[in-house]
Amino acid sequence: LFSQVKSQFESRANTNCAVFTAIVYRTQVVAGTMYFIKVQVSSGEYVHLKVFLNLPYEDQGPSLVSFQTGKTRDDPLTYF
Repeated sequence: LFSQVKSQFESRANTNCAVFTAIVYRTQVVAGTMYFIKVQVSSGEYVHLKVFLNLPYEDQGPSLVSFQTGKTRDDPLTYF
């Protein structure tokens, strides 16, 4: 799931991430699952990703809904 959205994030944020490590995540069940993921993208830079995963029978991969940049390791991971 997580690695599949890296290219989507890099494309939309117009960047290349040498580091792309998930630190923590939360989920919200909707008509599928919404994932909120804190990701380390450099030594001191973090982003929050909002990723939607459809129900299994729909046979679609995860999609990046939105993201927030300029985060720190201590920023709380909240709904956005």
